[in-house]
Order: sequence, then structure tokens, then C-alpha cells
Amino acid sequence: DIHARGELKCAVYSDVPPFSAPDPKTRQLVGMDVELCHALAKQMGVKAQLVPTSVEARIAIIATGRADVLIANLAYTKTRGRQIQFSDPYYVAKEMLLVKEANADKTLADFKGKRISATKGTTSEQSIVLKGGKPVTFQDAASAFLAQNKVLGFVTNTMTGIKMIGQAKKDGINLAMIKEPMALEPIGVGMKQGEPQLLASVNESLKVMDDDGTIDKIWNTWIGPNTEYKMVREERVQPLSSLTFEPLE
Repeated sequence: DIHARGELKCAVYSDVPPFSAPDPKTRQLVGMDVELCHALAKQMGVKAQLVPTSVEARIAIIATGRADVLIANLAYTKTRGRQIQFSDPYYVAKEMLLVKEANADKTLADFKGKRISATKGTTSEQSIVLKGGKPVTFQDAASAFLAQNKVLGFVTNTMTGIKMIGQAKKDGINLAMIKEPMALEPIGVGMKQGEPQLLASVNESLKVMDDDGTIDKIWNTWIGPNTEYKMVREERVQPLSSLTFEPLE
């Protein structure tokens, strides 16, 4: 069907930089996920049609067939795995614990039973429970982050964590990240259940894009070491089954 229409309907965020957000000048969507959509469509021999969506609606847009694929920094969880199917992950996000610099050398075991903040209803909150901590939740990341005097740490993904450590330093607050991740979150392309040909085609295309450096180039442009996010891409495209991790709910 996709080849017949010559178009891959690719759902992306409507406004979540640096993944997909309107360019201030052109108002066209730009970002890492936007470029991945175009590269994936090209590899599959068709054009990409972007379908903007929100964090709340991103699973529904695939489950109801309004888009063929979803590229929206989508982490595999047990619940999502029952709702839609996932491609082989193209990177593995990590939930990390931010603490005051004095506690930087501690291990996650030292925080068992301790109060740790996170945004309510997120995988960050789940990871605190997973590691035996006591979650103290807030409606948004900024509030959870500012609750440093009420808790021993704050959990968020690596990318946000690096940015927050940099911002805190400007305010004279020295924070650090505990080296061991709270949880691993494989990020993949979402598709409707029961589409084996599409899944095989997407996985094959991702592998080619990984091998020829396409994914690395897009990564480095938007979130790589020379950007404000300073992210290093460590994992390659590989089957979900080859990863050792405990999936979040």
C-alpha cells in the first residue's frame, strides 16, 4: 500500500525540539525525528508525508492507522508493546539519577528507600520504583528538578539531565549524574500490530541507514557531542531481543 501511493505517512511531534518542532523562520517541522522520517522513506523508495502529533496521541495515531510509522523518540515499554509493534531500536535512552555533586560517587544501592523526584506518570517515575526508591512526583520536569531540598535526587533521561546540569552550573549549583542508569529504554519506530512486511522493511532500512552512517549524521546534527545535548551514540541498530534490559510497564 505504501509503495502504491509512493508515500510513507510518518507521525512526528508537532512541537518537541530537538526531535520535531516548527522552524522559527519557515514554520516547517525540523528536527532529528523529521530527518529520520525522510531518510527512512528514501531508503524504502518513497516520499515522507509528516503527520504532526502530540505526546498524548502518538500511540493512538498508529493504532488507528492514521499514520504508517511513528518516529517520536518512542521508548519500548510492556504496555506500548501490547498496543503497537516496535522496530529494532536505533538507540537506547537511559533514565539517569541527578544528585548533588557531593553524592556523585555513590551507587544506586545507596538510594534504596530514599526520596527521589520525577515527573508524574513518566518512565522516570517507574524507574524509581524499579530501583527501590520512593518517588516524589510533580506535574512537570522543572518542578521535580527544583525540589532538590526535599529529595536526594531527580530522575530524567540523559539528554535532559546533561542540559539541566549545565543550567544549574550557571546558577552556581553543582550537580552530577550517577553513572549506573536507573533504567534502559530502547527507542524505535512504532507501527500498527499485524504488519509483518512493513516491520521487516523498516528494520532492513534502519540497518542500512546505520551501516552507511545516515543515522550517525542525523544524530550528530541534532543531539550529538557538538550540540547543547552532548549525546554520544553508543548502541547500533539491533533486535530488541538482543538487549539485556528490564522493560518498564
